[in-house]
Amino acid sequence: MKKVVALCKSRGLVFQSSEIYGGLKSAYDYGPLGADLKRNLMGEWWRDMVTSRENVVGLDASIIMHPDVWRASGHAAGFSDPLVDCLVSKERFRADKAPTVEPGAELPITCPDKGVAKDWAELIEKRFGVTLDRDANVLHGMRCIDKRTVGFFTKGSTAATKSFPFRGYVSPTFGSCFLSDERQFNLMFRTALGAVDPMQDVAQVMAELTSAVDLIVAVRSRFAAEATNAEHVIARALKDGDRAKVIRAVIETITGPTMAYLRPETAQAMFVQFKNVLDATGIKPPFGIAQMGKSFRNEVTVEHFIFRSCEFEQMEMEFFCEPGSQKEWMTYWKEQRMAWWQRYANYPEAFRFRQHAKDEMAFYADDCYDVEYLYPWGWGELEGIASRTDYDLGQHEKHSGAKLRYTDQEKPDPVTGKKPWQYKPYVIEPAAGATRAVLAFLLDAYHEEERRTADGTVEIRTVLKLHPRLAPIKCAVLPLVKKDGMPEQARAIIQAMLKAGIAAKYDEKHAIGKRYARHDEIGTPFCVTVDGQTLQDGTVTLRDRDTTEQVRIPAADAVEQVRLRLMG
Repeated sequence: MKKVVALCKSRGLVFQSSEIYGGLKSAYDYGPLGADLKRNLMGEWWRDMVTSRENVVGLDASIIMHPDVWRASGHAAGFSDPLVDCLVSKERFRADKAPTVEPGAELPITCPDKGVAKDWAELIEKRFGVTLDRDANVLHGMRCIDKRTVGFFTKGSTAATKSFPFRGYVSPTFGSCFLSDERQFNLMFRTALGAVDPMQDVAQVMAELTSAVDLIVAVRSRFAAEATNAEHVIARALKDGDRAKVIRAVIETITGPTMAYLRPETAQAMFVQFKNVLDATGIKPPFGIAQMGKSFRNEVTVEHFIFRSCEFEQMEMEFFCEPGSQKEWMTYWKEQRMAWWQRYANYPEAFRFRQHAKDEMAFYADDCYDVEYLYPWGWGELEGIASRTDYDLGQHEKHSGAKLRYTDQEKPDPVTGKKPWQYKPYVIEPAAGATRAVLAFLLDAYHEEERRTADGTVEIRTVLKLHPRLAPIKCAVLPLVKKDGMPEQARAIIQAMLKAGIAAKYDEKHAIGKRYARHDEIGTPFCVTVDGQTLQDGTVTLRDRDTTEQVRIPAADAVEQVRLRLMG
């Protein structure tokens, strides 16, 4: 993994965002080669899912949608996680994903190094009044007494000298039991529409505040339209004696009219635009609406390079079908999607299906599978394929008042036996992560091979065996030397390739061996070399990245030969 990350930076695939300012956690920029790799991958998905199918159409929806979309979908109310902070390391993590502990278990805290262990031991002693034993970078002395209590035990003691409340789990990275209370964190990014900053009004109201009750007066005088609901919320909070809730209610009231969200998924736009697509295209079920684009989630844990980040790209399709046919279509799309992933892989066996257990699925889903890839840290999700029933269309129909149904004039209603049959389609949703896919195919492609040089020494050849259709550069054209008319011949071939739509690059820097190595490392599948023989008989060498084999072909055939190999 470390070698792939290093290669990404050195060869212009992926950079840390804002690096000259110290970087921004979980934010990455795709460099010249990375941008092309991601674009090629997403283009292959679009070609397979949309342009090669008669019954799937595309959509490119706005990132910012009406807030009611997210209220209807359940994201506004339920798209949150219970989060906990470690009071020692400051690690923040999801409570529902933390490692659980059985009564009687030792609770060692594993620190990053000895120096940190010393600092954390001093902090724990000062804040919690216990002196833990230090063994290199590990702190000992805490033990789980029962599911709700942990205790400090001196060495050799069977009785706790001090006990603390316990939640049944420890921090995932360091194993600390010194934790904060659980708090709900919204995973959606908020923003505000309009040129006026609503926080200016919040500041003004808070500046005039002399008592909690005065908030009602301030809201009533400034925001009459929203005052009724605000007064109800504020009054209830006042009754509970919770000043923080009072202030939050006021802030929500003031910012509510301009509040919007960056979408956490691309799916909802396809449900919202269902009727427009139906009316505009004349398409009928079974059919799909697909789109690709950026989504944003305030992820608690960002990890494994670009695998999990706050800004990412998705490739999703909502496939609308008759109620009762969803199992058949689920099987179909499972087969289609797995075939797509394996088509571009060197190691197809590194992809698998994992079916969700009943308690994993959303309450409205009747089946769900993940396509997983075997990453260096274990199996990780690449794509979810869910049978979502008619829940989403039903929710948007309920909240918007619009009829999101299809009327089949030819078929009788299964209940009444009369034509037409009007129904809310069921939905199969293949939803893939483009950024995760980039990482998976980079890991799949990265190879280190031993080879013996002319003088007998062994060296390591690094090669990125990307599928030719994914490779950022399809062909490099190399003059053997920068004289004798070779550069001119090479540039003529480059122009012919570019004209034919082949992403080709002219390269004359360094010795020919180093150029081959450089293009092996960035995944260029083919190299065309112009040499002395080219000037004599009009032939060039065509080199294959994976085998390193070279064949001589007429220079006039170079474009067609590369094109045929790319198609294959």
